Amino acid sequence: MASDQNEVSKGLEWRIKVADGSSEILVAEAKPAATRVLLCLKAFIVGLASKVWKFLHKAWDVGVDDPRKVIHCLKVGMALTVVSLFYFMRPLYDGVGGTAMWAIMTVVVVFENTVGATICKSLNRMSGTFLAGFLAVGVQWVASQSGKRFEPIIVGASVFLLASAATFSRFIPSVKARFDYGAMIFILTFSLVSISGYRVVEVFDLAHRRISTIIIGTALCIIVSMLVCPIWAGQELYTLIFRNMDKLADSLEGCVGEYFKDGDDIDESDKECHKKLQGYKCVLSSKAAEDSMANFARWEPAHGRFNFKHPWKQYIKIGASMRSCAYCIEALNGCINSENQASEYIKKHISDNCLKVSSNSSGVIRELALTIKTMKKSSNIHFLVGDMNNAVQELQVNLKTLPMLFNPPSKPEAVENPENKTTEQQPASKTVDTIMPLMDIIPLVTLTSLLIEIVTRINGIVDAVEELAKLAEFKPASNDKCEKDDHPMNNNFLPDQQKDNDTMKVFQRV
Repeated sequence: MASDQNEVSKGLEWRIKVADGSSEILVAEAKPAATRVLLCLKAFIVGLASKVWKFLHKAWDVGVDDPRKVIHCLKVGMALTVVSLFYFMRPLYDGVGGTAMWAIMTVVVVFENTVGATICKSLNRMSGTFLAGFLAVGVQWVASQSGKRFEPIIVGASVFLLASAATFSRFIPSVKARFDYGAMIFILTFSLVSISGYRVVEVFDLAHRRISTIIIGTALCIIVSMLVCPIWAGQELYTLIFRNMDKLADSLEGCVGEYFKDGDDIDESDKECHKKLQGYKCVLSSKAAEDSMANFARWEPAHGRFNFKHPWKQYIKIGASMRSCAYCIEALNGCINSENQASEYIKKHISDNCLKVSSNSSGVIRELALTIKTMKKSSNIHFLVGDMNNAVQELQVNLKTLPMLFNPPSKPEAVENPENKTTEQQPASKTVDTIMPLMDIIPLVTLTSLLIEIVTRINGIVDAVEELAKLAEFKPASNDKCEKDDHPMNNNFLPDQQKDNDTMKVFQRV
């Protein structure tokens, strides 16, 4: 009986009541092993199919978001198809021999997404291969003239010295930035050719064929990348910079607006506002992309509005200035989620000035983004910077009036009443009046100090953009009346100033 109870306790127990009041236990029948295997196999196939479907869906989204990635894949396939003709066509194969595989390997390794990256790796591979092949043939000739006894010693010593020197050069920052791939190819080619020459008699023919196939592969990659839907690294860097400026302006204006927003103001577009608030993170995470694009852009020929001597390094300085500003915005965003918040009464006292500073600062950043985008010098940037600095001065003046909110002027009755003198002279009341306002003001002072620091760093961005306009020789902005009237910051004239401007225009027409 005990064994039956143990068997029942291991699984589910079903009981049915009979008419006479007794109950019977129903034990579930065990499924056969084949049925369980089929069920497991079915679940595995369904799970695998769902994962494959999700992967294909993500791949489709990637292609839809950026069709240039699909075009790049087609370009690589086309280059590999063309270079494979050296194997399919007998005359071409006889010309390069068995080293035709190096042309295919070159296309796979060298072809990159942008034209600058492709040219950089192609020239590095060609120069490294040519230099290594030339030295390897020379070392092999010297070793062969020294006799069979000293030949392996000379070859081994040359491999040790040159490979060590080339490897050390990869740690030098200037070499690593532009010639790291070429140094690696130099080590590989020199080692293969020099060591192979010890057993191969026709070492010069081997080096010649290997260099020729690599030149064919790199030349094909450069031609295809430049002629078939080219993606320029300089254009990508240029687009990244002014888009990050727009995101920086949206984040600055959104953070200050979020801080002074009332708790009851809830919109349906809170998610979109949150995305704009986090736009500064794109600026913080774009350093590696900016450095690589600037490096590749220096290898590209003149294209579009960019000449061969375009100052790509200046974009790196602009990006560094933008990141220094983004760090302050990140700290500003932390003030929104801080547990220590100022009272609503104090916020309202200074909210107008803070919002004005953020609005003017965002206007300056957007004007700089427009300057880079149109590649024309702005005629309004100095007025916008002046308005921004004036707004900061007004904010600083308004900060000095904060103690007046906690220390109102005493009433005349308090002076006449002698009893009030004793209460005012109590030290405990003084400590309460000085500590409580200080703890209430600190969060707001932190916010305003960050705003003032942001304005200082925006002035650094202005200087960097003006230096870019000078080096790149941006065209001067047009002085058309329509453009001035359409700009929202140009209509803030006083009545007397507007009259003076109208009279000056009349005299100019006359």
